[in-house]
Amino acid sequence: MVGGLSGQRMLIGLLIGIIVLVVLVLKTKIHAFLALIMSAVIIGLVGGMPMVNVTLENGKTLGIINSITTGFGGTLGSIGIIIGFGVMMGQIFERTGAAKRMAQTFLKLFGKGREEEALGITGFLVSIPIFCDSGFVILAPIAKAISKVTKKSVISLGVALAAGLVITHTLVPPTPGPLGVCGIFGVDVGKFILFGIVIAIPMAIACTIYARWVGKKIYQIPNDDEGFDRLPYQEPDYSTDFTTNFTGLPSTLESFAPLVLPIILILISTVSSALGLTTGFMQIFQFLGSPIVAVGLGLVVAIVTLGRNLTREEAIKEMEKGMASAGIIMLVTGGGGALGQIIKDSGLGTYMAEGLAGTAVPIVVLPFIISTAMRFIQGSGTVAMTTAASISAPIILAAGVNPILGALACCVGSLFFSYFNDSYFWVVNRTLGVGEVKDQIMTYSITSTIAWAVGFIEVLILSIFL
Repeated sequence: MVGGLSGQRMLIGLLIGIIVLVVLVLKTKIHAFLALIMSAVIIGLVGGMPMVNVTLENGKTLGIINSITTGFGGTLGSIGIIIGFGVMMGQIFERTGAAKRMAQTFLKLFGKGREEEALGITGFLVSIPIFCDSGFVILAPIAKAISKVTKKSVISLGVALAAGLVITHTLVPPTPGPLGVCGIFGVDVGKFILFGIVIAIPMAIACTIYARWVGKKIYQIPNDDEGFDRLPYQEPDYSTDFTTNFTGLPSTLESFAPLVLPIILILISTVSSALGLTTGFMQIFQFLGSPIVAVGLGLVVAIVTLGRNLTREEAIKEMEKGMASAGIIMLVTGGGGALGQIIKDSGLGTYMAEGLAGTAVPIVVLPFIISTAMRFIQGSGTVAMTTAASISAPIILAAGVNPILGALACCVGSLFFSYFNDSYFWVVNRTLGVGEVKDQIMTYSITSTIAWAVGFIEVLILSIFL
């Protein structure tokens, strides 16, 4: 018995709830948010949780509705404001051309022959505040322009850019997906940013190496008719300087400052806390480095600097556009928190943790498998990582495993084999002019799977030390 409930019955409820969730998301018009809430109710009902609140002997209140509202509010209470600030900042980046300035900066920094690295790092940074779909649409013209001038395959450039964008979009807050996972696991956002960046770097390097290889196998360059020509491979031509054709963009400092400032403040706060430096003058940095304040300051800097050429109405309209997309993410994240709270309050998390502890399988593999399966089934990385976090967080915490490992495993698993049910798959392939299914899989499906595999190996290595 767990929490006064049958462990076997709760397991049956969980299985039925997951099946219902998958069917609702894949086969009906029901939105993922409503599907998550419905699944939480089904798990509670089938598992035998009280339909009305009941006070247990230990003073704890147990009830389906109480668990749903507690989980929803608790999750959004920790990360909702940051999600709102982050998407507003990203919208300003998108409108003002700051992302393009970043690309130009790295192209000049890396020099000729290193265009894949330059675009990969640009995507790596840009996707922290901007959704990867939008980031690719914004930056793809730069990849096309470089390809047209240098005769380097647009596939190698586009794959490197796409990989850089999706990896940090998946792993580094304040991107909404990983931020939601942090909220569900109760992980410190600053620490997660550190770990996310550390494991993202080898993933990006591996994908860049693959980008160079696949660009030779699928060699095509843009033509004058806004299409692409598939040609026999030829070496790049660097007789023309392609780094000077950017006009009307904000300065390098203005472009980087809104993004770099909050990351630095959060990291200073995290490191000082780890070293025990939390008194006196350092309290100021503790305050400024709290994610809500840090990202808020970054947003203010973006409004004052990048947004100076926008009218008041234009600036507000752009930020409200970002807030509209944030609303969907917040609801899905909150729904995931509600589902997780049902599993936690019922005691099912402890029950499963004790069962898994007796097996030879590392418990950190569980969230990875759930996230991977959800990604393959329904396509959305955000839904995959949020669902995996909702199901596995109570189990991971009950087993005494470092929650950062569980959160990372959820995020990495959501990168698995992007294909037809993933919108980003189509954004990348259509923008790069890839039409054949075989070429589409080589261009992006394998790229995302390489990132997934490298990330999983890193999580397993980290589990030895954490």
